[in-house]
Amino acid sequence: MIVSNATKPSSQDTQSLQEVWSRLNTHSCPYEYNFHMHTICSDGQLTPEQLIQQATRIGLKGLAITDHHSVEGYKIAQKWLHKRSLEDSRESLPHLWTGIEITSRLLDIEVHILGYGFNPEHWAIEPYLWGESPQGTQGLASHVIHAIHQAGGMAVLAHPERYSYAATKVIPVAVDLGIDGVEAFYAYNNPKPWKTSPRQTETVLNLSYLYGLYHTCGTDTHGLNLLQRI
Repeated sequence: MIVSNATKPSSQDTQSLQEVWSRLNTHSCPYEYNFHMHTICSDGQLTPEQLIQQATRIGLKGLAITDHHSVEGYKIAQKWLHKRSLEDSRESLPHLWTGIEITSRLLDIEVHILGYGFNPEHWAIEPYLWGESPQGTQGLASHVIHAIHQAGGMAVLAHPERYSYAATKVIPVAVDLGIDGVEAFYAYNNPKPWKTSPRQTETVLNLSYLYGLYHTCGTDTHGLNLLQRI
């Protein structure tokens, strides 16, 4: 199943995200779902075509390309999926959601906000598609989360245990700002093979349940292998 229109995802996209996220567990990534990956459109090494081809070979059911401050990789990959579906309508293809990673300020530190299922042509998200970290008030986490929501998407706090403040301090503030979810299943020390970090996962999951948040998973791939971070 794929999105038929690369530029205007419907509200059903966020509904389908919520349904998938509610079922994720420690084994969902990297062979079933992957919601954190980068291409050459930001700081990754894979072209969008290489990424979506690899995702299809792996057999992913769904994914999002989360380039920093860009949706070009998503658009290219979506075109590839659309063409592939026309060539063989019987082939099982992954569902591709819109995605982005935005550098933000929360408290007095830098954090990364992931956006999913938004309309990339909406005016509210446009200032965050320039390939660079937003400056001034646009870089405040509150503004980033609001912009993602205005564009019809869901906002997720990336790798909550990677910041100079503990997740126990960062997540409650993000909740107050309207965050929808947290990246609970994440490999913090780049293990091989990839697997979510047990201690950090337990902490983030407990907080997500406490605050009623969705929890996501992703490899944060920057290299040539979607089954690894680097």
